[in-house]
Amino acid sequence: MNGQVSLLGDRGVIELAGADATGFLQRLITNSVLNIPNGEARYSGLLSPQGKVLFDFFAVPLPAGADAGYLFDCVKAQAGDLVKRLNLHKMRAKIAIADKSDMFGVAAVFGGEVPTGIEGVVYHDARAPGMGLRVIAPREALARLKDAGEAAYEAHRIAQGVPKGGVDFAYGDAFVHDVNLDLMNGVDFKKGCYVGQEVVARVHFRKSARKRIAKIHFDGPAPEPGTQILAGDTNIGQIGSMAGTEGLAMIRLDRLEDARAAGAVIKAGEATADVHVTPEFLAAAAGVEKRL
Repeated sequence: MNGQVSLLGDRGVIELAGADATGFLQRLITNSVLNIPNGEARYSGLLSPQGKVLFDFFAVPLPAGADAGYLFDCVKAQAGDLVKRLNLHKMRAKIAIADKSDMFGVAAVFGGEVPTGIEGVVYHDARAPGMGLRVIAPREALARLKDAGEAAYEAHRIAQGVPKGGVDFAYGDAFVHDVNLDLMNGVDFKKGCYVGQEVVARVHFRKSARKRIAKIHFDGPAPEPGTQILAGDTNIGQIGSMAGTEGLAMIRLDRLEDARAAGAVIKAGEATADVHVTPEFLAAAAGVEKRL
């Protein structure tokens, strides 16, 4: 059965090609690009030396194979800056980096298979089990598909608990664990060093993640993104993406736990909220000391 297709107008495509492409990325980004199976990609981040997420993207082997290089499915508005950042790290690597966003676009497919006849590279979105597939293809080929619209994809993304940079977190201002990159198959903790790796490893092995982006449900009309979430008078987070009464929010886990223990009502604006905290969130925060 064919799935719903949403054309993602906010996504761009970068090509990173050349004999040194795999080794270059392996030393630079949070995930491993070694031995990517056919039909798969690697969701990953490029960090600052302080461990903050500057860019996130899918590294997709070129149709000719990883030996030839990769396509990046990235935020279109960041494509130019990402090319510059990659070139800063290039040094003598035998690679060529180019923004192909005018030529290629990205579509998401969910609830079924990719429609037949599509001219493009198809890969799984492994950030959550039900996210579905993605396609990089020439823009004219994508334009021929029946588009379910970005609103349908946004509702699907939020239901899957997958954050979106620029909405649920600010690039350059959040750490890997804050934005769940580690829980969305975006970090390989067994690979060698990469930019920002020491900070990521320290939080991971000390289990000291204080913030997470969590699913949130409102009983009634939801407030605007950016609204503070309060437990009594204590600010415990901020609203991000919304679709009806369901959304995502950046939450301080320790403050949420204290609020629940005290029986405080959690609200954003005038709306009462229920925050869904998973066991994985709590496990990653197990080493956080209680606030005095």
